[in-house]
Amino acid sequence: MFKASQITSIADPHRHDQKLVARVLDNEPEAFGEVYDRHAARVFNICYGMVRDATLAEDLTQDTFLQAFRKMSSFRGDSLLSTWLHRIAVNTSLMFLRREKIRPFEYSLNDADAEDGDRVERLVGRDDTELCGAPDRVTLQRAVSLLPEGYRMIFMLHDVHGYEHHEIAEFLGCTVGNTKSQLHKARLKLRSMIRKPCERIAA
Repeated sequence: MFKASQITSIADPHRHDQKLVARVLDNEPEAFGEVYDRHAARVFNICYGMVRDATLAEDLTQDTFLQAFRKMSSFRGDSLLSTWLHRIAVNTSLMFLRREKIRPFEYSLNDADAEDGDRVERLVGRDDTELCGAPDRVTLQRAVSLLPEGYRMIFMLHDVHGYEHHEIAEFLGCTVGNTKSQLHKARLKLRSMIRKPCERIAA
């Protein structure tokens, strides 16, 4: 049996988020703990996906929630609380990478340097219908984890977290053309990997 509060949460998540935020702003002791318990695992996964280090991801998760607590009054309910937190997590991770001068690109970003003979067409920045329709989500996630660091970062930021190319370019210190090129190459590699036998991308 669902409790009344759970039914309200399922039926109207925006309303539930607004009530939870109001409780946090009213300094209700358990309210922010509820925010943390509901979203910590997902926030950690986002941070880990950005930095690929569990210890750093733990620290960035804590930083994310600290920032969220400080900025809670700015949450207007235009999006779900989870979406708002996830964006803070991505920004926190990117700011860490920038502050520590950790660049995700350890190879050239020029189109001429496409790996494994990939032909980079000028059809970049479009939705990839083949990837969007991939039936095996686990296989796709494993393939993403095997992408070269620069490719994976761009793919995660654009296709998973919804950042625009100009935002990614600003964060990573490269050009919009580079981010579009890297995204296209990432999609090419993903399509190649998910078409090959499962053992190629087994964990």
